[in-house]
Order: sequence, then C-alpha cells, then structure tokens
Amino acid sequence: MSSSAEPYPGNEYDPTLPEDFDSAHRVFAELRARCPVAHSNAFEGFWIVTRYEDVLAILMDPQTYITSVRNVVPGSSTTGRRPPLHLDPPEHTPYRRAIDRALGAARIAAIEPSTRRIAADLMRRLVSLREADFVEEFSSPLPAYVFGEWMGLTEDQTRVLWTTAKVYVKAWEAFDKARVQVASEQLYSLAGELIAERRRAPRDPQVDPTSSLLEARDAEGRPLPDDLLAGCVRQVLVVGLVAPPILLGSIAVHLSRDQALQQQLRSDPSLLPDAIEEFLRLYTPYRGFARTARHEVVLHGRRIRPGEPIALAYASANRDERVFPDPHEFRLRRPNIRQHLAFGRGPHACAGISLARQQLTIGLEELLKQTSHFEVCGEIRMSGMPELGPISVPLRLTPAR
Repeated sequence: MSSSAEPYPGNEYDPTLPEDFDSAHRVFAELRARCPVAHSNAFEGFWIVTRYEDVLAILMDPQTYITSVRNVVPGSSTTGRRPPLHLDPPEHTPYRRAIDRALGAARIAAIEPSTRRIAADLMRRLVSLREADFVEEFSSPLPAYVFGEWMGLTEDQTRVLWTTAKVYVKAWEAFDKARVQVASEQLYSLAGELIAERRRAPRDPQVDPTSSLLEARDAEGRPLPDDLLAGCVRQVLVVGLVAPPILLGSIAVHLSRDQALQQQLRSDPSLLPDAIEEFLRLYTPYRGFARTARHEVVLHGRRIRPGEPIALAYASANRDERVFPDPHEFRLRRPNIRQHLAFGRGPHACAGISLARQQLTIGLEELLKQTSHFEVCGEIRMSGMPELGPISVPLRLTPAR
C-alpha cells in the first residue's frame, strides 16, 4: 500500500464485457500484476481490489471499511435494510449471533440425512435425462430444498422460495431493478409469513433460525425491531441460494475437462473434502462483495474517498500467485488451502460455511456416484457481477453401471 496518490484514469476494469469460463481469471491476473486497485466506470463507478493481502486487510478492518453504505457491486437493493450484512459491528452482532446459534455443529449434522436424500433424488432425475442443464436441474434446487429443511419450511413454502429466488437471481444478472424489487417483495412476504408462524408457535432456537432471531435481544436487552427482523429473515432466505449453484456448475465444468481427476475422485470418495477446498479456491463465485471507507484511504497509490464502493474480488485473491503457487492449477491437498477467502473473513464471514461444505461435498459425491462419465455438451453461460461462474452447464451423463 502506498502513501502517495494519483488520480484514476477511468475505466481500467469492465465487468460488462462478454466472458467465457476462463476469461475473467485472465483479466484478474493482469490486474494483480499491473493495477491491483483498479477503477471501473460500470455500475455508476467503483474500485476493485484484486490482491489477496489487500482483500484480507480490508475484511479484517471493519472500523475503517464498512458494509452499511455499500455491501455489493452492483448495488440494486430497492427495499429495506437487511441485517446482518447491511449493518456494521456492533449493531450487526445480535443478528449474526442468532443465525450462528441455529448453524451449530449438532444442527448441521442433523440436516445431513436430508441433504443426502435431496441430492440423491435430484441427481437420479438428472441422470435419467441423460442430457440436461446441470445448474437448472440439480445445483440450483439443491440449496433451496436444503434451506427449506434448515428453516423448517413447508413443501409449498420451499417451492415458493426456490421459484422466487430463481427470478431474483436472474433479475440481478440482467441488472433489472424492477424485477429485483418484485422478487424481493415476494421474499419479504415469505419472511413475514414465517415470522408470524414462529410467533404463534416458537421452535427450538438452537434448531430454527427464525425462532432464534425472535428470541434475540440487542445490547439494551430489547427484542430486535420488526423491520430489521423481517429484513434479516428475508436475507437469510436467499443468501445461501446464490453461490452453491454457480460453484457446483464450475466443478462440473472442471471435471468435464479433466476426466482423469473425475475418475480419481469417483474411485476414491475420501478425497472429496480436500477436493472441495481446492475447488472453493479455484472457483470462488464472488467478485463483488463490497465495502466503503469511513475516511479517505490510499491503496497502491489510488485515492479512495468515503462512500466510493470498493469491490473485493475474492475470486482474484484466491488465485494470487503470491499466496498460492501455480494458482490456476488444481492441486489436491494444497498445503495452505485453508488460507482461501471463499467464505470471506472477519465479522461478515459467511455464517453458513459448514452447511455450504456439506451441500458441496454431498452434491459432488452424488454426481460421481450416480454416473460413470459426464461431460459438457453445449454452451456454458456465465453469470454477471457480483458473481463469477456458470449459470448454465449442459451436461451429457452416462449412468453408473
């Protein structure tokens, strides 16, 4: 980080250009080398930080870099504030503590049989089709149905969650704020329904996230405000439904390209947990989580003013050659793999890390177990910012013998 500053020249990074499965990573490698803090004119202007040490430093300094002004690029929130992401510590803490309580080790272990059943059923249907979109038929519904189990939703509520979340995510990808608002309001309606149900019939707060939030108290011992409570439940409903489909899609593409690794993992499922960590590093599905600075800061000679969005490119940081040798290669049991930033760090690190790992591991296990071979058989369509990864992966699958 430099102590002197120069004005930015304008558009050094353009996330609106067409991308293929590999192109964004080539761009990030160039930025890390020559312009680690770049400016973009897209989405009303923002900065993007691409090196590991800078991303980590920002994540670990919540006193300087806050989320309450801007937490994602592009920003298209058209409804109310949604804790904990939209609040800074210590205001965010009671919400985060309540969510964490319902994601304890015992709760995650209890969900595993349901995750296995859901993944097996979805994969059975996918394989029976022989050719189908892996994201649409498997990796998108998987987290929705698992979330339905975790949140104690009815079957109808789970279907509403999945269909509405799909519309919401696609509207984000198209930067269609009107459709984002409609879908967000439908998610708020589901959140309100869930809160009313739990008020009438509370559940164990160690198990049920909504009941945990209803039982939570702020620093003054007061219940959480109704509007922020609704915003938090609304945020919880959808936050875990965005990244897993993209990441599993990336894994399917990688294993289609590397048939030897596909067979190795199929032959030895004990390798899957290590493989998942390396896939998390290689195909981190976020490049747009953001912060703003409370005061003017200078990073690598770039003067960043308060309120200017700073996108944290996790996907770039996790391929930083200064931290991960041969960063574009897949390496089982990479010695420093636990240093990856796929789940963020600091007070806003992903709350559902254990649940995400469970879904990813079981999802990949079922894909390998129920097939003897699979390969991409059509055009891969990529997401736009803030995510990075495929939103459509046509696969040809050969059933296991």
